[in-house]
Amino acid sequence: MARTPPLRALPSVDALLRHPALSGALATLPRPLVVESVRAEIGHARRGLKTAKGRAGLPEPDVLAARALARARAEHRPRLVRVLNATGIVLHTNLGRSPFSAAARAAIEEVARGYSSLEFDLESGARGQRGIGVERWLTRLTGAEAALVVNNGAAAILLALSALTTGKQVVVSRGELVEIGGSFRVPDVMQKSGAALLEVGTTNRTHLRDYARALERHTGVGAILRVHRSNFRISGFTTRPELRELAALAHRHKVPLIEDLGSGALVDLSALGLEREPTVRESLTAGCDIVTFSGDKLLGSSQAGLVLGRKRYVDRARRDPLARALRVDKLTLAALEATLPAYLDPASAVREIPAVSMLHVPQEVLERRARRLAAALERAVRGLRAEVVRGEGEVGGGALPLARLPGWVVALADRGRTADTLEAVARQAAPPVIGYIRGDRFRLDVRTLTDEDVDELAHSMARALGSGAGVERE
Repeated sequence: MARTPPLRALPSVDALLRHPALSGALATLPRPLVVESVRAEIGHARRGLKTAKGRAGLPEPDVLAARALARARAEHRPRLVRVLNATGIVLHTNLGRSPFSAAARAAIEEVARGYSSLEFDLESGARGQRGIGVERWLTRLTGAEAALVVNNGAAAILLALSALTTGKQVVVSRGELVEIGGSFRVPDVMQKSGAALLEVGTTNRTHLRDYARALERHTGVGAILRVHRSNFRISGFTTRPELRELAALAHRHKVPLIEDLGSGALVDLSALGLEREPTVRESLTAGCDIVTFSGDKLLGSSQAGLVLGRKRYVDRARRDPLARALRVDKLTLAALEATLPAYLDPASAVREIPAVSMLHVPQEVLERRARRLAAALERAVRGLRAEVVRGEGEVGGGALPLARLPGWVVALADRGRTADTLEAVARQAAPPVIGYIRGDRFRLDVRTLTDEDVDELAHSMARALGSGAGVERE
């Protein structure tokens, strides 16, 4: 009976680390990471030999070193990287929502260079208030008495409810108990704030008298909460009171009216040809005591939650213990403070803030950009067919859910590659290209690309698709 041959020896960790293929990695990557990768590859090879009971060939040191090098480089590579958004979704949550304006990028770079006046008053030399620069612009642009910045939109409403309604009931229409991204639901946020939900009305119809009845029958009401249905629409047989009516009712009963505007438009989007969204100023003018919204959606800046309204209520939120846990860092504040001045003139906002600009870009510009991208891709990659066709983008970010953004897209086809393959290759490009598949073709929507992005995308796709054949090289 034949005996199983003994396992052959694998190189030691130290021996493999001395391999010439790893000398460059040891010079440029953290040594512990390279050691970890070498150990992992030796362990993987050892398990393979045991499983095969000696029948598998022993990996050559050159192969093990190459695998360890690839593993170390992959582990060292950052997971958060810049991508080219060719989906046509302007506020793409998975891709970071709003891109920053040039002014915001410059402000971030300047503040990140060293120390900053984050909580230092340069005039008095005393400790200053974090976020005071953003607050002055928000109050100027909206007419609010005061403002506060926290780390996202859900945090803004959580903090407002915690500061104003803990241990009390909050009246909310059943038609506004929405679920936002990531399965976060308004009732859950309210429960975490310490407030109790008091539902009124029905899914499609809530009258002013429903709110009035709740206020008359319950003595422990701390606020009325109005939630803007920014991520869905109810149509048909519907009713809900005007904001002014609701504010007057709340004030008669001496409770604050809080409105969660979600995306929070600072300008009238109907001027850009989009569905009209209530602006923050309009909500405050109608009588809302507190308005909350996001900074990285229709405002077009960094992720943040903004709490605006009457000073006495904002100050209570500022003093709430949650405020410190939810506060933002210097880079977020720098981006916001650099973005907001553009809203003094709506035309400047369209020119300077990328998200707003993408919503307003003319059709002829989109078509010209698409044709330039198609020509660049066909020149760069032999055998790739790039057809310019009509398409539809979206606002995204839970804003204007029914709005469609007609435009132009580049539909790719390759005889040797399926749409799925093209999409997968594009994701592995440098920088990655994110498009979508429709009608068995991989599509690139140019609305969410700048003119500079077009050339970069063509080169990125050419490198990714041409690591074999099909790319013209100079």
